[in-house]
Amino acid sequence: MPDKHAKKAIILGAGLGGLAAAIQLKKAGISVHIVERNPSVGGTWYQNTYPGCACDVQVALYQFSFAQSLNWTRLYPQASELLAYAKELVDTFQLHDNLTLNTEAKHAKWCSQSHQWQVECDNGLTLQADYLICALGQLNRPAFPDIPGRADFTGQHVHSAAWDHSVDFTDKRVGLIGTGASAVQVAPELAKVAKHLTVFQRSANWIRGRGDRAISENERRLKATNPEQANKLAAHYRTMLYEESDYYLWQAFEFTELGRTTFTEDALAHLHAQVPDPALRAKLTPDYPIGCKRILCSDDYYPTLMRENVSLEDKAIDRITPRGIKTDTEHALDIIVYATGFETTGWKWSVDVIGLNGSLHAQWLNKAQAYNGTMVSGFPNMFVLYGPNTNVGHSSITFMLEQQINFMLRVIDSFSGDHENAVMPTESAQSAFNQSLQAKLSKTVWADNACSSWYKTADGTITQNWASHTRDFASLLSTVERDDFQVIA
Repeated sequence: MPDKHAKKAIILGAGLGGLAAAIQLKKAGISVHIVERNPSVGGTWYQNTYPGCACDVQVALYQFSFAQSLNWTRLYPQASELLAYAKELVDTFQLHDNLTLNTEAKHAKWCSQSHQWQVECDNGLTLQADYLICALGQLNRPAFPDIPGRADFTGQHVHSAAWDHSVDFTDKRVGLIGTGASAVQVAPELAKVAKHLTVFQRSANWIRGRGDRAISENERRLKATNPEQANKLAAHYRTMLYEESDYYLWQAFEFTELGRTTFTEDALAHLHAQVPDPALRAKLTPDYPIGCKRILCSDDYYPTLMRENVSLEDKAIDRITPRGIKTDTEHALDIIVYATGFETTGWKWSVDVIGLNGSLHAQWLNKAQAYNGTMVSGFPNMFVLYGPNTNVGHSSITFMLEQQINFMLRVIDSFSGDHENAVMPTESAQSAFNQSLQAKLSKTVWADNACSSWYKTADGTITQNWASHTRDFASLLSTVERDDFQVIA
């Protein structure tokens, strides 16, 4: 039997998923090398630095189960704290020597002779390993809207996902295009300093109250007097949050009649409580089912729209002019902020991955799919974190990542015999999994004809989201079905 401790893994990406994979692989005795294009770990929490950037999942549920911290200063942590948490993982689990920063992987190719992956980087670095773990994420490539005249604007412009901190918004006329997750966070901060903020809304979003609050220094110090008990209480709270989301919030997406009604009423109550103006409320009321698009959480977005220096424009943008944005009238602006999200369903990674039968990009060009959201037929010993159909709208992605990483370790352990150097799911197993998955997804809100979102492709195939509550995902990945795999001897 080969020595598992001599096995090597290359991890592409040093976000939370990549770091968690490295931690668990090291614990299993496998050598790891993490390649990260940025000068720091942290992934999305390093890249997104716009004012107000924060997690929309409570930190008790968002932090990893194996790396709990008592140092958080808010229930919903800011991006800077999550970046600090990523760096803390590197320190705590001694990953510094496993990291290569400022280096972008450009090509990853499976070598049938050596049964290894060869990775070539932009700086000439070449690496070889038995396993390739793609922790490149889904939401890291800024998307700009296809609006005529965008290049004609003579003022300044920034994208929320690539924030330019040299731009001064003080006493400026600012136009914000977009009303999604980033927009509802950045709008309140822009309104505090701008002369006037115009929010351009294509469609309203369902928004629930967040209930965020600060965790005071004295509260943190008090917990530090008995950290063991504090961790026990935190674990209980984490379990409560998880089960409430998985048993009840999931029903908004499963589209049970009671779930739909309950969470629609909850969001509308939040809207009515914060927006007394019936005309503004009408503009902010979505015309599609709740859960169809991402359900947002905010305590201060609606109040921001009622400020004297803020206006909501819900008329369609005709074009961008040299002076501003034209709807049915021209809005003169000094700065345009694009809070228009990310490239998603295209699955265009920055690295070209070549397996037994060609490019992963070509295989995923029209319809990305994987086996258990984690492995891909034709790509031996490759594992994808936050892969197709692993996104969740009701729980925490870190929970999904932990299940994927545990599954990866089970697969590696299950196929460690003398003639089991490489393994991949069979085409039939992957096809069967995805047929079953799409059948389940067809019964969710995302399949509704009134639902148009980044979760699905033009032909209606849902490539982003998991089809059930996360307990099902954990159960599915808890075992390895050997008959679903092809051994590359």
